[in-house]
Amino acid sequence: MSHVTLQLPETLHHQLASHAQREGVSLQQYILYALTRQLAHTYTVHVISEEGVAQQQAQFAALLEELGSAPPAALTAALAAREPSAPEPELTPDVVTQLHAHLA
Repeated sequence: MSHVTLQLPETLHHQLASHAQREGVSLQQYILYALTRQLAHTYTVHVISEEGVAQQQAQFAALLEELGSAPPAALTAALAAREPSAPEPELTPDVVTQLHAHLA
């Protein structure tokens, strides 16, 4: 098991300790629980209601309407006029290949 030393603001420390006491667990156990719960939440699929989907579709359609459309020649000209930028040094061909494999 790994060890981490944290410096917490006093108010946060007191809040965490209070929650841990109410749950009847140690501060360390409560912090582990809270971190685990937060990580699990980021990987949880959240169901969106039909109404929510319809609302997102309407917002997307409104955005497309607001942006308008451009002929292919205008898009090509805009892309040609953009300022070139160098890739990040860490973005090697091997990393790109790994990303493509991961996304596939």
